[in-house]
Amino acid sequence: MKTTIAEVPKYVGEKVTIGAWLQNKRSSGKIAFLQLRDGTGFMQGVAVKADLGEEKFQEAKGLTQESSLYVTGVIVEDTRSSFGYELQVSDFEVIQEAEDYPITPKEHGTEFLMDHRHLWLRSRKQHAVMKIRNEIIRATYEFFNQNGYVKVDAPILTGSSAEGSTELFHTKYFDEDAYLSQSGQLYMEAAAMALGKVFSFGPTFRAEKSKTRRHLIEFWMIEPEMAFMDHEDSLVVQEQYVSHIVQSVLENCKLDLEALNRDTSSLEKIKAPFPRISYDDAVQLLKDKGFTDIEWGEDFGAPHETAIAESYEKPVFITNYPADIKAFYMKPDPERPEVVLCADLIAPEGYGEIIGGSQRIDDLELMRQRYEDHQLTGDAYKWYLQLREYGTVPHSGFGLGLERTVAWISGVEHVRETIPFPRLLNRLYP
Repeated sequence: MKTTIAEVPKYVGEKVTIGAWLQNKRSSGKIAFLQLRDGTGFMQGVAVKADLGEEKFQEAKGLTQESSLYVTGVIVEDTRSSFGYELQVSDFEVIQEAEDYPITPKEHGTEFLMDHRHLWLRSRKQHAVMKIRNEIIRATYEFFNQNGYVKVDAPILTGSSAEGSTELFHTKYFDEDAYLSQSGQLYMEAAAMALGKVFSFGPTFRAEKSKTRRHLIEFWMIEPEMAFMDHEDSLVVQEQYVSHIVQSVLENCKLDLEALNRDTSSLEKIKAPFPRISYDDAVQLLKDKGFTDIEWGEDFGAPHETAIAESYEKPVFITNYPADIKAFYMKPDPERPEVVLCADLIAPEGYGEIIGGSQRIDDLELMRQRYEDHQLTGDAYKWYLQLREYGTVPHSGFGLGLERTVAWISGVEHVRETIPFPRLLNRLYP
């Protein structure tokens, strides 16, 4: 019977065949221990000379790293392993014998591993990060589907910028200028006026020459938009959503978190509601922590966000930033127009901002004024203004950066390990 490693708990005591790759092996006298992987998981196969015979046993001892096999044997419980099961090998068939696999069990430098990213993905830790990423995506669809949202796909090629033109990838669209999308948000606002509650999930691009551990050139965003919801309503959705994905990973990715040596005690605390601090109070907090040069009206950098997050065990909302450092579409606080109804959600443990959100301007005249202030003239933004002309309503939304969220939950240091094939400032290969 053919099966997969993930399914072997169903077949204890039975003989099965698994298609697998040999990740590693070691031998001790008359026993060879084969570390097998098949994409669904990792387990040990035990090849005993007495069971296989001399010739087959010697063949097993000579298998090379990453050779592909069909391995047959009986599934038995093994309480010594975290997986809990092993395969008592009775036979195997070599599909292909791999030679000179470049990523050996020794230590390798980051650039070498990135040059071999197509192979590095096979490693236990990289496999675990991808499984956690997949679980976050699965839980995202689950959360929004269960709460009445409609998935809408935003275009990747756009005729304008969502938040400014300085960090865009420019291309020609036949005889017009076009850009790779920075965000699907503006299109989600249009979709929300048609469908009520919507979300997009897709790639976004920033031509930002940044080399920090938090930045990628191409990354994925989850961007919900909600009609008839104010800023406070949106904050509740955000904290419920983040709580849901964290708890889903804890429940469904135990072995993957263990493979990454992730301390899950901090993740177990991630349940709504989350603490909030105003931008004003955050500036004062930073001054109290020794950031004496920070002034009201300045945006926060990574050290500032980390210092603020250190005061909390959960993600923290920083609310009501100055209007001058935020996007043109954010709604001013009616009681204090110099700040806007927005929030950034800062993850614990130094992982920085994972969500940016706001209530959007729904007043037609104010939006017209914003167009003048930001010189958004011409036809590129005409359709966006029309959303305020024809049945405007209060509405809010946010965007969650998938890779930063994966980095935080899995505990890896750099976002380059949270996407299968990262695009960085100096890397377009493989």
